[in-house]
Amino acid sequence: MEGGYNILRSSFANKGTAFDQDERKKYGLRGLLPPRTETIVEQAERALAQFTSFQSNLEKYIFLNCLRDRNETLFFYLLVNNLELMMPIVYTPTVGEACQKFGNEFRFAQGMYFSSQDKGQFREMLDNWPHKEVDIIVVSDGSRILGLGDLGTNGMGIPVGKLQLYVAGAGFHPSRTLPVIIDAGVNTKKYLDDKFYLGEKHARLSDPEYYALMEEFLVAVYNKWPKVLVQFEDISNDHCFTLLENYRNRFLCFNDDIQGTGSVILAGFINAVRATQIPLKDHRMVFFGAGSAGIGVADCIVSLMEEQGMTKEEARKRFWFVDSKGLITTNRGDELAEHKKAYARTDYTTQLKSLLEVVKDVKPTALVGLSGIGRSFTQEIVEEMSKNVEKPIVFSLSNPTSNAECTAEQAYQWSEGRCIFASGSPFAPVEYRGHTFVPGQGNNMYIFPGLGLGAFLCQSLRVTDEMINTAAKTLASNVDDAEVITGKIYPGLSKIREISVQIATNVIEKAFEQGIATIQRPENIEQFVRK
Repeated sequence: MEGGYNILRSSFANKGTAFDQDERKKYGLRGLLPPRTETIVEQAERALAQFTSFQSNLEKYIFLNCLRDRNETLFFYLLVNNLELMMPIVYTPTVGEACQKFGNEFRFAQGMYFSSQDKGQFREMLDNWPHKEVDIIVVSDGSRILGLGDLGTNGMGIPVGKLQLYVAGAGFHPSRTLPVIIDAGVNTKKYLDDKFYLGEKHARLSDPEYYALMEEFLVAVYNKWPKVLVQFEDISNDHCFTLLENYRNRFLCFNDDIQGTGSVILAGFINAVRATQIPLKDHRMVFFGAGSAGIGVADCIVSLMEEQGMTKEEARKRFWFVDSKGLITTNRGDELAEHKKAYARTDYTTQLKSLLEVVKDVKPTALVGLSGIGRSFTQEIVEEMSKNVEKPIVFSLSNPTSNAECTAEQAYQWSEGRCIFASGSPFAPVEYRGHTFVPGQGNNMYIFPGLGLGAFLCQSLRVTDEMINTAAKTLASNVDDAEVITGKIYPGLSKIREISVQIATNVIEKAFEQGIATIQRPENIEQFVRK
């Protein structure tokens, strides 16, 4: 196969019916396409009609991935111009189902895979990637995909989807993005027994073997692409904190589940505090779920409290964390994971075993769910909370939708329309007592595209907590006082590219302020970002 036929089989070069007559003659395409030449607008109109004709979200997901495989330019044109419609398909919640069925629905390879059988060859393998330059990598080991658990190599849908949003939300060039799965095994019996599972069929590696694999991968990556930004994604709690701690000061990297989630929920919380008109220092926050996301959110709120004059110790006393064994305390008798210790309460002699008991005892102003346990915010819990605060903050953040702690409709009804609500997955507007409530979605996409773009463009030495807080404040400022009063705490996602410009600009400013940007300071940082 030569010439034009190869062009039509290249997702990067193919324009399909958009090739004009001169191009068809030049590239040997005459006779290989229908006679009519179309604009990309016309192509997108047809693609959108095809997209909407599918009944299930999984079918729509597969259609979009196949479209990207044959015409990447058209795919991203369609995504950018229909982002609010398609984001729940290319990412949460549909990507969760796509990952669960990854082996069954596999059609073509995307990204790169590195497994224990390849140890010692990672740097050589990177040379197989067809694109010379890579600006950003999203890497997962598949061990904690959304709230769905250990999916192993089936988790590839997460790095793929995340990078599609980096392109749509912040203008990264698609050919300079690389999705990666580190195959360290899988502990889910379903996949070990599944004939269509495409990863290595063995239990997850021991810690020493696992960390050696990650070390080889990161050293190889930064040897080949010294300026690349690496984002860790959906890695289980027993490894994600250690990886971040080990590498955040060695390489330009961050963990979106810890830092991105923390930043976007901090932005929502800043606006929720504006809505309640209760000073930040006076809020009492109960968190249900003490994994990477929960601790990441709390750490971001604590850092904001520190900026406002509280000590770290004073700030942490405003948090009560509940896990599967109840309220996390220093004396409940079990060995706490390292990441939980900073928030373990020291002031309880009686053990509180349930979330309801904690809510009754603490009388929280804010209830934050990152547990992965669907419907765990019961009517009794929300009603109990609403007795003690005029505008209760209810953040039901677990993904996908089936894992949400409560629905938007439940939260508004049980709080008699008084709550400030946000969720991780999208919910439709709710009609209640003559009012229409538009639920906020604490979607990481508000933060990570702009944060990543800013950190990469200024070639920052690292991603700092101050840069992450700057991103949160920038996002929060995109909702005005009139909107906050009505309970709206996030802007519309249709503004995402403009929000990303603002976040990237302010993140770069912060990097220069901290002395960690390594490029020459642009005369106009915002123009530099827009370009």
